[in-house]
This record gives sequence, C-alpha cells and structure tokens, in this order.
Amino acid sequence: MPSLTRRLVALNQKTKFCILAVVDLMMVPLTFWLALILRFGLEEAVNTFRFTLVYLPFLLMVSVGLGSVLGMFNRKLKDFDGEAVLRSLAISVALGISSYLLSTISHVNAGLRLHILFAIVHFVATVGMRQFLYFLLVQIYRQSNVVSRIAIYGAGRTGMALAHELRNRPGMMIYAFLDDNGTLDGMNLNGVPIFSGVHADKVIERHKINRVILAMPSVSVQKQTFISKRLARLGIDVETLPAFARLTGETNLLTKLMPAGTAALLPRENLEKKISNSHTAYRGRVVMISGAGGSIGIELCRQVMTSRPSKLVLFELSEYALYQAEAEMRVLGEAIGCEIVPVLGSVCDSVHVRETLAQHRVEVVLHAAAYKHVPLVESNARVGISNNALGTAVLARAARDCGVRRFVLVSTDKAVRPSNLMGASKRFAELTVQDLAGRSQGTIYSIVRFGNVMGSSGSVIPLFKEQIARGGPVTVTDPRMTRYFMTIPEAARLVLAAGAFAEGGEVYVLDMGRPMKIVDLAAKLIDAAGFTVRSEENPEGDIEIAFTGLRPGEKLHEELMVRKGAQTTDHPKIIRVREDMLSEIEMAAALRDLREAVDLGDTAGILGVILKSVPEYVPRSLPEGSLQLRLARELREIRKDDASGTPAE
Repeated sequence: MPSLTRRLVALNQKTKFCILAVVDLMMVPLTFWLALILRFGLEEAVNTFRFTLVYLPFLLMVSVGLGSVLGMFNRKLKDFDGEAVLRSLAISVALGISSYLLSTISHVNAGLRLHILFAIVHFVATVGMRQFLYFLLVQIYRQSNVVSRIAIYGAGRTGMALAHELRNRPGMMIYAFLDDNGTLDGMNLNGVPIFSGVHADKVIERHKINRVILAMPSVSVQKQTFISKRLARLGIDVETLPAFARLTGETNLLTKLMPAGTAALLPRENLEKKISNSHTAYRGRVVMISGAGGSIGIELCRQVMTSRPSKLVLFELSEYALYQAEAEMRVLGEAIGCEIVPVLGSVCDSVHVRETLAQHRVEVVLHAAAYKHVPLVESNARVGISNNALGTAVLARAARDCGVRRFVLVSTDKAVRPSNLMGASKRFAELTVQDLAGRSQGTIYSIVRFGNVMGSSGSVIPLFKEQIARGGPVTVTDPRMTRYFMTIPEAARLVLAAGAFAEGGEVYVLDMGRPMKIVDLAAKLIDAAGFTVRSEENPEGDIEIAFTGLRPGEKLHEELMVRKGAQTTDHPKIIRVREDMLSEIEMAAALRDLREAVDLGDTAGILGVILKSVPEYVPRSLPEGSLQLRLARELREIRKDDASGTPAE
C-alpha cells in the first residue's frame, strides 16, 4: 500500500488527466450496454448491442470532444463540484441525442426510450465513478504517511477559509477540525468531521495527525500558547495564523502561517527543549507556587504537574486568577492523582503564609508573586516595595522556619543596576534571599533572573497586538531600546531547573544570546498580522511605528548580571552567577527600616532604605530638585567615600 500511494502521489498532472479521460471513455460503452439491459433484458440486449457497435466509435468521439471542450479531463477529483456536475449532465444529454440520431441514420430502431435511459445512466455512472475514485484516493492517502495529515484547530470562518485553500494543495489532506465549542462535536464541515478540542489527543492518535494549524486569530495569545504547548507535547508540528484583520477574503492564507507561540518572534532558537524539565526534583513533593494565577505562575503549575507532585498549593492574591488556575489544575490533578489546594492571600500576610506552609507541609516554594509593571510601581512606590521586597522576606523566612526544602525566587534582569523602583525592589528581594541562603541549614535558596517574558501579562506583545488591531500606531519608546526576551515555557523551565540543582544562594540566568530591538519586534508583529510598516522608505505602508520617549525609570538596555566571572552549569544554556550581598547585620537593619517606613507611609524613607541597600540603584524618574534626588546623590557620594576610604566633608 505505501508503494502504491507513493506512485500515485508521484504521478504528474498530465498522467492523472489521461487516466481520467480513459475512465470517461470506458463509461460510454459500459453505460450503453447497461441501458440496453435495463430496456430490453439480457438476451435482446446482446442482439441489439451487435447492431449498435457501428456507431459506438462516433459516441466515443463525442465524449472526448465535449470532455476536452468543457475541461472535464483537466479537473481534479477533489474539484468535482456543482459546476462540474452540470457539465457532466451536458455531456450525457449530448451523448443521448447523438445515439438517437446515429441509430436513426443507421436504421437501428431501438426506440427513443433507450437513448433517454442511456443519457440518464451515463450521467449517474459518471458522477458516481468520480465520487468513488475520489473516495478511494482519500482512503489510500489516509492509510499512508506520504501526505501531510492535517487537523485545523478552529471550525470558524478562518478555519473554513484555510480548509478551502488546502484542498488545492498537493501532499496535504485535512482529516479533522478541532474546536473548543462543545456543541460542534460530532458535526461535519464540508465533509470533514469536527471534534472537541478536549479529545485532541485521541483524534491525533486515531488519524495519525502530524500537523495542526491553529485557525483562531481572535483568541488571546495566552490561550493560543497553552493550546500549542499541549499539542506540541504530543509530538506534532503546530502552526498558527495571525490576526484576521486583513485576511478576510484572502485566499493565500498558507503564506501567513508561522510556528505557533511567541517563540517564532525570537531572533534565536527556542531553548525550551534544551532545559531539563527536572521531573525527579518535584515528583511526589508538596509544591507551593505564589502568584499561581499569573502568566508565569500558571505555566509553572502546568509544568510542575508533568512531574506528578503529591500536592500543588496555588497561592494567589487575585480571586479571579485563582479561580481560573484552580479550575485548570483541577482537571490535571484528577488525571494524575495530585491534590490541588487553592489559597487566597497575600505574601505580605506572615500569619497566613506560615499557616499555609505548615498546614500543607510544603517542601518546595516557587515564588512568582510580584508587581512588575515599571510605571505602575514607580507611581505606587509604597505598595510596590511592600509586595516585592517585604513580601519576599516574609515568605522566604517562613519557608526557613517551616522546614521547606527548596525556595526559588523569580527575579528579573531589571534588578541588575536598576534604574526604577520595580527593579530595585526585586534586587532588594534578591538580597533578602541571598542573606537567608548564607545562614540557612535546611532550606536551599536560589534566584532566577528573567529577561522580558513574551506574552506574559504586562509585556509589550499583547499591547502591540491591540494597537495593530486598532490600526496603529504601534508605540515604541526609543528606536535604540533593546531587551532580552524569552518565552513563558522557557522561563518556567528555567525556574524548575534552578530549583532542582541549586546548592544555595546562586543567581541563575538563561543564555538568551543577543538582546532584541523592540522596534524589530514591533515590525515582526505587524508583518505577522498581514500588514506592512509605514515609514519614510515605505510611505504606502499600513501601520506606523511611533516613538514616544523613555518612560519614568526605563533604561535603553538591560543586563543580566553585575559581576563578571559567571559559571556554566550542567545545562549549557543556564549560567550561574554569584552577586554581592549585604552582611547579616546590614540586611536586618535594612528590613527593619524598610518595614517602619512602609508602615508610616514615608516614601522618602522607603527610597532612602532602598538607595542604601542597593548601591547600584540609580533612579531616573525623580524630578530635578526633589528631596529624593538630593538624598540619592548624597548617598552615592557617601558610598564613593566609603569605597575610597576618604571621609565625607
């Protein structure tokens, strides 16, 4: 069978059309003979057929001539639609009229009924034969691996348009539609069955699907990423169509296909598969994830669940986010026998945190809860510092006191030489964890620094997509601005890997290659959406990229480490960094002073503690002449004098 299929696929169009012409020619004498039997019976049909042999060649000539003129031999089996059926009817009627005229001329008087019956039988047999050949060809293809076996995820308008175009592509065959709308399950769309997306694994296994195309451009980036990850784990290729903004009515949808997920936007290879998923470190453990409802937190939940923990504690401040996360994890938990515990609360609540850790005997804490939007933290300093810095201290100390075995802090590249309060708060959180790592006997502490995570809440990609959907402009702060980027799955894997082999106090970063220009990312998203960039070089373009200037606290370029001398780990793409830290006395004093300033609502005092504790912090959002800026400059001078040994005047 595979050999036959390869030969069929290898045939050129000319050969295939010749085969169809031969089949159509054979249908003329066969259907005429069948019409005679139906009209006169078998014995009389034999006698009559001998007399009609004289004009059968002329009927064959009529069939060939009309078939060529009407293009019947150049029409593919899968394109035998309503128009082709009408043309077949015209040929059958012409053959019936021709046979009647020829019988009259040759004095073979068989009656008008025979020729009417001949036309009817020929039409039915021709159409039936075409349908049978197409069915046979499909079945042969479906039993082979010669063609690309495709399922389209999304049975809506885009999916139908894509399916229509794929019909004209050689080497491709659609086996199924998948859709999250349960009411469509069991229905057919143009002869292709629709299945619920919940049963995607069974459909893929049954039909041996090797390629899935996501035709859901209106669905959020997060959901597309989740679906593509779920399908990719089944070992198949997943591609997606961009936003449907300008694709309505277009026929060349295949040119818009791109690999599913945000990894396709990276100027480097996807590193997710090169980072160990560290199954053994979490198997059978009680794992708690703070910020479990966030974009990073929920992906951590999904990947931890593949390790089959005994219990997963979802710790989340947002009620709605916790509800969503618990609903998704509950399904996975029932499948693998893992208990799911949703806990609503803040990491700043020390009593609640300690009760949760003790009650569930948590063994591993993955701390992803944080406020990370730079301008918002900048304008809400007290709340941002309290959550990011003091919240980390509360959770990290509680983990030590409750006997947690491993604690991983999710940090950011903005903590390196920070220029904003969000980055400074995360660096302060790092210092807290480093201090505990140096003194803890039972808990292993580690820190993971991310670059910008593509598709996470608050990242530029959802913003750019919204701006593109509105017709632009796409706003970029500065044409020179660069950032390190990673995907949500890469970020989650990095956290799990660091938590698995950390020895205590290390900072782990992912080798992400060169940073990417934000303006290049914007241009890629515009192109992926089917538009062109409007610029001086291309004034007829669709969407403009507008530059708005740096926002408060923003830097043009981010770094991943301060000190040199980074070390490789067992994973070549993960780097271990040892950063400077405060002494035990300095850290205790800093936490005491920061907590007092937060309790008093003293913004200047909060800034003073952060400036003193994070020497590399250089605030860029303070207005000239402000008390905070003067304080920052005085502290920098004091630090310089301390470093040189010269007393300040």
